[in-house]
Amino acid sequence: MKLHDIFPAAKEHGFENLDITNVTDDTRNVREGSLFIAIKGENFNGEEACGRVFEKGAALVVTERDLGFSRQVVVSDARLTFAETAKKSCGNPTDRMKLIAVTGTNGKSTVASLIKMILERFGHKTGFIGTTGYDVCGSEVYEARLTVPKQDELYGLFAEMERNGAEYCVMEASSQALSQRRIAGERFECGVFTNLTRDHLDWHKTMEAYYQAKKTLFKMCAAAVINTDGEYGKRLAGETESEFNIRARTYGINGAADFCGVNIKSSSSGSAYWLLDNPAEKSFYVKFNMPGLFNAANSIAAIAACNAVGFDAGECAGALEKCGGVRGRSEVIYNGDFTVICDYAHTEDALVKILVSAREYAKGRLICLFGAAGERDAEKRPAMGAAAARLADFLIITSDNPRFEDPSAIIAQVEEGCSKLATPYRTFVDRKEAIEFALGEAGKGDTVLLCGKGHETCQVIGNDRQPFDERIIVKNIMGVIG
Repeated sequence: MKLHDIFPAAKEHGFENLDITNVTDDTRNVREGSLFIAIKGENFNGEEACGRVFEKGAALVVTERDLGFSRQVVVSDARLTFAETAKKSCGNPTDRMKLIAVTGTNGKSTVASLIKMILERFGHKTGFIGTTGYDVCGSEVYEARLTVPKQDELYGLFAEMERNGAEYCVMEASSQALSQRRIAGERFECGVFTNLTRDHLDWHKTMEAYYQAKKTLFKMCAAAVINTDGEYGKRLAGETESEFNIRARTYGINGAADFCGVNIKSSSSGSAYWLLDNPAEKSFYVKFNMPGLFNAANSIAAIAACNAVGFDAGECAGALEKCGGVRGRSEVIYNGDFTVICDYAHTEDALVKILVSAREYAKGRLICLFGAAGERDAEKRPAMGAAAARLADFLIITSDNPRFEDPSAIIAQVEEGCSKLATPYRTFVDRKEAIEFALGEAGKGDTVLLCGKGHETCQVIGNDRQPFDERIIVKNIMGVIG
């Protein structure tokens, strides 16, 4: 590929049209002919590595300030330049696909997955980028280390999707990906906002900064679908119209909205409700295979998003009935004398939602096993403990990706929130031991909620990603107990 084709600013600065071998911000990937983007991050400053990358054969470096090199171009936003050049270097694949993005604290994976399922029911080949994996419409789904990968990997995935015939790509848009400009000013057919509750404040510092990061998605959208059950959603619906000239389609379950779910019934096997399509003055009966009020809201978001890009809402509701559930999202992994449900709930709000949902159909006790992730917002840990203690009958506090933190210290912080309440609890550093105890504790009619891991199949301890699939663990334990 030619430098002027992927980075026109180089021509404006008088650089010859060099052959470029790759575009990267990672010094380990620099080789002869690389275009190196110097990103200044929290843990590594690419500007300090520019001298070394020239020694490795880099053709040009892109920086945000003059470093005194003869082969440099200074730009105002290196991260955005990285996305733009990565897109061009991959042949602009997203120009030939329709993109739909979902953002919010909770529900992104479920909503995005349901949209993908509906589109595929209508015969449209659809890729997926998100926490549960990267589906490029090929023979395998790649494991996701990040919800949205870095710019060069992201556009490589888009290019692979296009080669495999994808018409659509549905993706989660995390707040970090948006604030780090990993997406190159795309035009999304529709953006969906699910909710905003406390999370990632270790990165964003304030809720306002967190909100503003989410809001940037809608600058790139032709249509918006927004949950107005919460105050942030109500605010965003108004601002998308006043600032971006987009009239948002609203949805919810707690009051008036364009798409509103009423008479919601839930069991461990799924949910059913009436969907009011108020703009069309129609209603549809909806059944699908995931329990809980919050999943009813997620399904409404998926229907509204598909409607926003041109599909009939009633037909979307019908397609949803034929869709399976989403891995690790209110997923029943054992159903015998008692029920075991695996869910990704890893915030206070998500724990509240899954516990309230389970209370609707639980015949016996609610036993909640959960932990808090290491090297993430520590201030939310006591709140998670308090929320679980208010709503569960028995708690088991354990590890959830402690990374380089002491898991016992994390558990102690969670305990601060639940120890003041009367709910009985036990603590286990070893999550497998915790699961063994939970299943041994469960009696007839009880519901065991395994929260935090969801779709994940490993436990992150230090630098190690140790195999840990709760479906396999529960199956093996119940084989012994049974």
